[in-house]
Amino acid sequence: MTGHGAAPTALTPFMALGTIAVKGAAPMSHSEAPSRRLCVHRLGLRRYGEVFELQKRLVEDTARDPSRAHAHLVLVQHPPVITIGRGGTDGNVLASSEALAREGIEVVEVNRGGDVTYHGPGQIVGYPIVHLDRYERDVHRHLRRLEEAMIRALAEFGIAATRDPKYTGVWVGEDKIGAIGVAVRHWITFHGFALNVNTNLSHFAFIRPCGIIGRGVTSMAKVLGRPVDEREVEDALVRAFAEVFDLAVAPQTAEAGV
Repeated sequence: MTGHGAAPTALTPFMALGTIAVKGAAPMSHSEAPSRRLCVHRLGLRRYGEVFELQKRLVEDTARDPSRAHAHLVLVQHPPVITIGRGGTDGNVLASSEALAREGIEVVEVNRGGDVTYHGPGQIVGYPIVHLDRYERDVHRHLRRLEEAMIRALAEFGIAATRDPKYTGVWVGEDKIGAIGVAVRHWITFHGFALNVNTNLSHFAFIRPCGIIGRGVTSMAKVLGRPVDEREVEDALVRAFAEVFDLAVAPQTAEAGV
């Protein structure tokens, strides 16, 4: 498939590792370990490219002075967009450019790990900007923490979600409810996770989600049989993320930016 929108400018060359893209840096000493405070940014509905630029700024700020940098969690919803990670191919986008245009769905190639995924209204996307020198230089453990945060948040709503040892993400039965794809620059994470809350699941028919064959997708609304308050889900994600990453939520958070 051709005619996709222009890709956001890459920060640096990355090495793709499954659902990860990573570039290394020299380790910090223990005395330089980043702060344990979490700054939460609730942005509402924003275009994908705009939020990608915000992530780049937060990564650059963290790299500039890691000893004083806080962790950040950007929570946002996007207008309909299909993103193709560094491990993905156009072959997992199943609809034509014309069909996607009729639905108002943008297609963007991105520098995260992983394959193809969909973002749209009713789906909460989280972009954690975390310096892994605060923890350990193990990106796979970072993925497991992101899974754990979603699992704990879902449990607050009575949804028993699990991991699948074959695939990164969070599952209810055979259906994926939360997707993950990250990148790391100088051991600072960006990109992140997407949790289907009241998502229009019919749009997933336009792709082969994460390139996985024979598995479905679901949402909190579908599992519970009712619409779900998205602000309450954001609150649950913040609590779970802070707990899993051992962070204190900053008293002042940004509702519309930073």
